[in-house]
Amino acid sequence: MTFEIGLVLAILVGGVVLFVTEWLRVDVVALLVLVALALTGLVSPEQALSGFSNPAVITVWAVFILSGGLSHTGVAGLIGRHVLRLAGSGEVRLIVVIMLTSAVLSAFMNNVGVAALLLPVVMDISRRTGRPASKLLIPLAFSSLMGGLTTAIGTPPNLLVAQAVKDAGLEEFALFDFAPAGGAVVLAGIVYMAVVGRHLLPEHADPLAASRGNDLKDVYALEERLFAVQVPDSSPLVGKSLAESRLGAALGLNVIAILRGNETRLAPDPGVSLQGGDRLLVEGDLERLSSVSGREFLDFETSTLPVEELMAGEIEVVSVKILPECDIAGKTLPELDFRRRFGGIVLALNRGGELRRTGLEKLVLEVGDTLLVQGSRRQLDRLRAEERLLVAPADPSEALALEERLMVVRVPHDSPLAGKTLTGSRLGNAFGLGVMGIVRDGMTRLMPEPDERMLPGDTLLVKGRDEDFRTVAGLHTLEIGGRGVDEAGELESDRVAMAEAVLSPRAGIVGKTLVDLHFREKYGLNVLAITREGETFREQLRDVRLRFGDALLLHGPREKLKLLGSEPDFLVLTEEAQEPLRLERAPLATLIMAGVVTSVLLGWLPIYIAAITGALAMVLTRCLTMDEAYRAIEWRAVFLIAGMMPLGLAMQTSGAAEFLTGRVVALVGDAGPLALVAALYLTTALAAQVMPTSAAAILMAPIALSTAGELELSPYALVMTISLAASSSFMSPVAHPANVLIMGPGGYRFSDYIKVGLPLMVVCLVTVLLVLPLVWPLK
Repeated sequence: MTFEIGLVLAILVGGVVLFVTEWLRVDVVALLVLVALALTGLVSPEQALSGFSNPAVITVWAVFILSGGLSHTGVAGLIGRHVLRLAGSGEVRLIVVIMLTSAVLSAFMNNVGVAALLLPVVMDISRRTGRPASKLLIPLAFSSLMGGLTTAIGTPPNLLVAQAVKDAGLEEFALFDFAPAGGAVVLAGIVYMAVVGRHLLPEHADPLAASRGNDLKDVYALEERLFAVQVPDSSPLVGKSLAESRLGAALGLNVIAILRGNETRLAPDPGVSLQGGDRLLVEGDLERLSSVSGREFLDFETSTLPVEELMAGEIEVVSVKILPECDIAGKTLPELDFRRRFGGIVLALNRGGELRRTGLEKLVLEVGDTLLVQGSRRQLDRLRAEERLLVAPADPSEALALEERLMVVRVPHDSPLAGKTLTGSRLGNAFGLGVMGIVRDGMTRLMPEPDERMLPGDTLLVKGRDEDFRTVAGLHTLEIGGRGVDEAGELESDRVAMAEAVLSPRAGIVGKTLVDLHFREKYGLNVLAITREGETFREQLRDVRLRFGDALLLHGPREKLKLLGSEPDFLVLTEEAQEPLRLERAPLATLIMAGVVTSVLLGWLPIYIAAITGALAMVLTRCLTMDEAYRAIEWRAVFLIAGMMPLGLAMQTSGAAEFLTGRVVALVGDAGPLALVAALYLTTALAAQVMPTSAAAILMAPIALSTAGELELSPYALVMTISLAASSSFMSPVAHPANVLIMGPGGYRFSDYIKVGLPLMVVCLVTVLLVLPLVWPLK
């Protein structure tokens, strides 16, 4: 082994480790590999960047746009809906039709796009037929992966191995050269799923899956979470809106309906004012409300503390200006976890000369904002150490204006807050109140840390609005009226509905919470549950960080669901809420796609030129806008492929491919060509379970070509093996975005993919061993 080979293998191993551990995003890992190869001199600077101009990469992003055009004009959706509606209600027939439809569409469209497009259709079929979605969604995802095997543009691994063959000086693959072997794999996969696989699919009654039935009271077991509370005539909450009542932020309650006299208002608007005698049908934890009802949070006293004493000694109030390029701009205070990060409390915000002292937790910070922050000198040193923040003594006039905002309160012995930390009390995030000091046993602790616990009898110095104090005082007045399901009647109407939504494949909100997104305020919908990896979350949903694959159970007005359906970050799993399509341009999109395929088949244009031409035609004919075209491109995949391609080149030029080939030949070379095909297939397929399929194809294609040269076998047969194996990402939900997309709606667990996917991979391997030599002779 030479030094260069060792260096390439070290970079390869490092990349694989990062892919498997997911410490970094896959596109970042690819760029790290690119930079490492360039800095070590294993490839020239020009070669390091060659992936971005590679015809395969260009074809990939152009096909994304073509796929987007077919989606936005409704071509793919119309085909899918009409075909699937002929499927009937039998489980076998449903699975076969779903898989055939998905596979055919995936031959010409991005497979993740096909899965996202058909997901709402399949969910509606599940609701209509009563078949569990868990029996239908894995077949949908797996067939979208297999369908891409049938054409050169069906999936990135096909494009990459085709380019590898061309770069090796061999005759390049035609558009449908992949069809015989790929089609055999598709048919074998459908037969397996219809005969064996469907029995391995789970049929659990997870809550979100249950909600697809018609009787929510029975199958969703709403009685366990729904109950009624009454607002007394004397409650401080009377006259406040639902949003101002902080029922959600403080107690985690979703108000499903307001029962006022003989009238029932389902999914009330957050701006609706509460009246004395209102009965609220709420969804949440009854025990949590019971622990609060009748128990005062805080005992409000009339004494105040002057600002001069507040600023004495070690406590300071400073002015903090946000400079350009500061990383806190564009975020809210809760999103930054400002108190924990910097220690100080934000008393006010000055924006454009206007001093804002309320609702600070909802404001998105901007460059040029000036924060009035109070803290100890030690805490404020954290702020002074931050670049792009200008810290200066506070304007005395602004500081004095805050005195009316301070109040002295006491923690009663039976208070629900006793024993909670300042953070756990949610006084800041839920009510906008800041605890600036704690008096305990005659000693005053100014600016306590967020983890400080409140004890019975503590006296607190609190900053806030009079309205916020009244809200805190009003929560304990709520009277629990028992279970409220029977009173409310049906929870859906012609105006209000329940639906599920998942994060779309290109969602930019991964890692954010519902609070960060201002979800309730923006969309007017209640999130009742979140399903992730087969587990359903019902508590503290506001603070759950969203992941790709999460399914959200929503309740609210139908027009709000349609609004959410038009958002690029969410995919609402009902056809009713889908974004309006440009159906009048469907014939144009069909002609454009047909033109791309025809020009490639007849040899008029190279595939990458045909794809770019088709993508441009989609925009020029207004099948989709240029902004939509940009959004249709999976940029992460583009950067992944372009960043990893220099590694394939380095493996060839350094001799690393030949070195690994020698190891492969030594292990299975004597067992014959079919054993070699099986070894390459299994190695590539297993790699595709833990790393992106495109990366697996890039890494294995040079080894296949070198092995073919050494053993005098057909290079076409071996690289075709790599292509077929790279798309066999069946055994892990994280192996492919299509698998993750259906995980939440199907209520699947990680083990479900292994249970169904491992036998399928064996079926595909056997099919390849039987069919491949007939289509592409090994010698």
